[in-house]
Amino acid sequence: MTKSGKMRRRFKGNLKLLGKMARKWGFVFLLGVTVAGCATAPVSGPAGTPALAVWTLEDLSLPGTTQADLTELMTASVMETVEATGTYSLVERERLLAILQELSLGSSQLADEATGLRIGRLVGARLMLFGAYQVVASQMRLDLRLVEVETGRVLNASWKTVPAGDLSGWFQGAAAATRDLLSQH
Repeated sequence: MTKSGKMRRRFKGNLKLLGKMARKWGFVFLLGVTVAGCATAPVSGPAGTPALAVWTLEDLSLPGTTQADLTELMTASVMETVEATGTYSLVERERLLAILQELSLGSSQLADEATGLRIGRLVGARLMLFGAYQVVASQMRLDLRLVEVETGRVLNASWKTVPAGDLSGWFQGAAAATRDLLSQH
């Protein structure tokens, strides 16, 4: 093989290697740009009210002890109470869901509070509200936590217990726990 043939062959090999590297690092660069593009500065609403994202409440009850649709209804009750205070700007659920869909997170990752805080940063929330409820025997207990997104520090927590058979009491308890949580902050 001639000297020019060896050089062409080496050149083609180097081009292949560069192509592989460009695809690999191009994907990493594109992923970084996409995530950075989703991230926003903390959002403030009217008169500088801090943005608060409400994470879907978790049902910790044993299977079959609660109704399936109550999680969304309980979360909606908490969100309505936050909105009624006028102290915080609620991050739209659609923004949270869009980020979740874009990141394609599994259900085990969604249960992780650190993942929730990362998503909170991406949607520009300063605060996240996490919570769970559980039916045990004849009681339903609801626990809520207000967490600072930037530091992950729990700023406040509240809880309420109501009779398990009183569904309107569940929503009243959720509203009361939310008011308590936000009034102490």
